[in-house]
Amino acid sequence: MKARDLRQRRLSFDFWTFMKIAIIAALALFVVYPFYTLITRSVYSNKEEGLTLYNFIRFFTKSYYYTSLKNTAVVCLTATVTTILIGVPIAYLMTRYNIFGKKLLYIMIIMALMSPPFIGAYSWILMFGRSGFITKLMLNVFGITLPTIYGRGGIILVFTFHLFPYVYLYTAGAMSSIDSSLEEAAENLGSSKLRRLFTVTLPVILPSILAGAVMVFMTSLADFGTPMLIGEGYTVLPVLVYNEYMSELGGNAYMASALSVIIVFCSLSVLLVQKLIVEKRNYTMTAMRPPQVIELHGLKRFLASLPVYIIAIISFMPQIVVVVMSFIQRSFSGVMQGINFENYRIIAKRLSTNITNTYLFSVAAIVLIVLVGMLVSYIIVRKRGKVGQLIDLIVMFPYVIPGSVLGIGLIVAFNRQPIVLTGTALIMVISYVIRKLPYTVRSGSAFLYQMDPSIEEASINLGVSPMRTFFKVTARMMLPGIMSGAILSWITCINELSSSIMLYSGKTSTIAVAIYQEVMRMSDGTAAALATILTLTTILSLLIFIRVSKGKVSII
Repeated sequence: MKARDLRQRRLSFDFWTFMKIAIIAALALFVVYPFYTLITRSVYSNKEEGLTLYNFIRFFTKSYYYTSLKNTAVVCLTATVTTILIGVPIAYLMTRYNIFGKKLLYIMIIMALMSPPFIGAYSWILMFGRSGFITKLMLNVFGITLPTIYGRGGIILVFTFHLFPYVYLYTAGAMSSIDSSLEEAAENLGSSKLRRLFTVTLPVILPSILAGAVMVFMTSLADFGTPMLIGEGYTVLPVLVYNEYMSELGGNAYMASALSVIIVFCSLSVLLVQKLIVEKRNYTMTAMRPPQVIELHGLKRFLASLPVYIIAIISFMPQIVVVVMSFIQRSFSGVMQGINFENYRIIAKRLSTNITNTYLFSVAAIVLIVLVGMLVSYIIVRKRGKVGQLIDLIVMFPYVIPGSVLGIGLIVAFNRQPIVLTGTALIMVISYVIRKLPYTVRSGSAFLYQMDPSIEEASINLGVSPMRTFFKVTARMMLPGIMSGAILSWITCINELSSSIMLYSGKTSTIAVAIYQEVMRMSDGTAAALATILTLTTILSLLIFIRVSKGKVSII
């Protein structure tokens, strides 16, 4: 008996020790090394020899550079505030009242979030751009000239209706689990519903609101496509990084690296502020009595449902516009020539490689994400210690880093011997894995915390090796938790633009890159057709996930 126990411990030690070493080595090569290279490049310059702060000094002394930091802060902070102003009331209405068609509204809100923001920006241009059909309709029929959709206002508009679901989802989850006795106590003390909301409910769920707000800020900070398409001179940091590295006059990798370091500093600062705010107060409570849904009837139910439907329809409208525009054929002068499948025939003939690459890269990435995500989650939860904490920290680091920064890091790290990956399909897959792995790790870890470890221990005690126990027992039990992160990873992989635009070559271009290029060429029809493919893939993926999970597993 003792000999068998000793053998099992040795096998456990060998398997998980090997996995820890392998995972740390991979993270060191593909996460730590690229960002280390990025930092070292930032303190060199073409203008001065040796180590220098020339790039940073130039950034804070030249208005062309530091204005982009101010623009970024204005856009991200404003979008964060507007999403809170929309997301929190919508969450309150959806969780506290019997709103018409909650399931349909939930799918529409999720779709608004899952669709890439640059497609939303493109759709708003089709509607409210200089040649947008709503712009022309208002001018020709009603004689009204609409405000421009381009610039700061347009960026904030797109971010608001694309990202408010983050605030909604986090807030709705918290409001559904809050202990109703807290609110009842306030009501018994004579507090009105409005005062109770602001003095009891909102302060208790503040961590969830802040979590959603941080997601909005980080996503806004990381987005490249929206400000590039709709900004028109209103430059933000991700666009500045792209312009600096891909300049027609010759890219400056040193300055691009310095800009990337500044973005990383901004991201980490926001996370630190959120952590300090949450840790200053105690939010612990029991949720023995979740609040009951208030049944409304007639006009009251209609008035409660109306604002939710208005927001959901506006946020979902870009997807509808893209699908409709994909079937409209236009001449070179923009005149409508008919409704047919010509745009799809064009992309099937000219851009089939982009479509194939998107699915091949994403499938390869999701297989690695699921496998590595399960192993990392297990190490973090079951093999607690300094090594697990280190792995957790490194894995989550890319979660707060813009894709363009990750792309620059991978380029400067792997564009010379001994490892040259720039321009290959492998570097695209690696970027997807690094950037999307945190979704699966977080969902897998959360599920593992709820699993009883005695089931695994029983399997090992029956003579099954730790490795076989993990893959035969633990991995299967983790599958529902892994699914929620995997579906989010899959959807974001097929829609990824920020890192792809930095890393692609002629043979490795994806649908997202092709959409961006088609929009730049003013080829609205083909861009809409490509965007429709992504939209339909996203919808189909979500429907399959909801059907398989039977609504028991949340995406966020």
